[in-house]
Amino acid sequence: MSRAAPIADRATREWQELDSRHFLHPFTDFKALAAEGARIVTRAEGAYLYDSEGRQILDGMAGLWCVNIGYGRKELAEAAYRQMQELPYYNSFFKSANPPAIELARVLAGLTPPQFSRAFFTGSGSESNDTIVRMVRRYWDLMGEGGRKVIISRHNAYHGSTMAGASLGGMSAMHSQGGLPIPDIVHIEQPYWFENGTDVSPAEYGVRAARRLAEKIEEIGPGRVAAFIGEPIQGAGGVIIPPETYWPEIQRICRHYGILLIADEVVCGFGRTGRWFGCEYFGFEPDLMTLAKAITSGYQPLGAVMVSDRVADVLVEKGGEFFHGYTYSGHPVACAVALANLAILRDEGLVDRVREDIGPYLQQRWRDLGEHRLVGEARGVGMIGALELVAHKGTRTFFRNRGEVGLICRDHCFANGLVMRAVRDTMIISPPLVLSRGQVDELFEKAWRCLDLTARDIGLS
Repeated sequence: MSRAAPIADRATREWQELDSRHFLHPFTDFKALAAEGARIVTRAEGAYLYDSEGRQILDGMAGLWCVNIGYGRKELAEAAYRQMQELPYYNSFFKSANPPAIELARVLAGLTPPQFSRAFFTGSGSESNDTIVRMVRRYWDLMGEGGRKVIISRHNAYHGSTMAGASLGGMSAMHSQGGLPIPDIVHIEQPYWFENGTDVSPAEYGVRAARRLAEKIEEIGPGRVAAFIGEPIQGAGGVIIPPETYWPEIQRICRHYGILLIADEVVCGFGRTGRWFGCEYFGFEPDLMTLAKAITSGYQPLGAVMVSDRVADVLVEKGGEFFHGYTYSGHPVACAVALANLAILRDEGLVDRVREDIGPYLQQRWRDLGEHRLVGEARGVGMIGALELVAHKGTRTFFRNRGEVGLICRDHCFANGLVMRAVRDTMIISPPLVLSRGQVDELFEKAWRCLDLTARDIGLS
């Protein structure tokens, strides 16, 4: 076996060749990536990434919606180091626990809405949503209503990539591979006013979209429905921000039929909207919450399910073993890092800053991008936003081959030092909460330049 070059000495092309030979990436056309070569990111600081060619890139997506406190925070590295020295790992099976997991559960109970006092730890949002499927059905079994197994989600939702998570999600491309969705998971219309509400006001459309839930419950049979799950704002679906009338009506319907309401807070949680959680921003009260990503700002893999007293009291008091869990549930190092991360969010006032300062400034500049001739709508909340690219300004005329223009724009962004993601022809951002006003201006200027380049490439005058 030949000796490999030291990591620091490897050139970009060598990294790309090794990557192509050994590393299968998620959500990737492997053959196409091998032909092009991966982007090799070598370090990061604050809101910037640096690649193996030395290029500086403004990370408009905070990794994958997660690096809320920015890159390079030594406090988190030090928390991991201290915990690794003391207790690097032990499981939470066999009637065992560890102090960081217990303390994190306590802290989360204090941060989340008042109906929550217990947490179940996982390794990711996908695992959290798998846990929720198991937990919801176990709850109804213990309540003597074992026929309630159906969970209702939404088209184009994203709830993870495991079998249950991908089934809960409503993405047709994912369902086309692997025989998904699994039984007893169904989907209704997403609250996408720009595409589906052309004939009514946003407020009217919000109620109409929510009432698809009641229609689906009646179609299935109320005695068979266990829960409804939704992201407060659909992230990977294209930053779909529901009208303000939507979530109150969803909650009313869930309460009317007695079903559980689940908020997937993987994207919105921990400050992205200017509130600690998206359900607080929209004013609804879920029975379970999915947490991950920004719980550690991505510095360690960790997820959690917050379980309301309505559900947890039944699981505890009506009892028996819950045959579910993970090797890394309550991992002490991940939990220690989460505690350090949450302390930074709290002590530096980052959530308040999103609500009162940097969020409004970002949204002001983001709305300015709506004036571009390629943009049909610029929408956003706090530190999250979307641009709808349209064929004709002033209309909702989508491009014929949806997705092609978005990819052109995305590639221009990378070439010009900006990470901005494309969902079909919707360009989306979710930058670190620590972004400065100057960096917001930089994001605006680079995005406008890339929109110009995209318009040029497609011959839009």
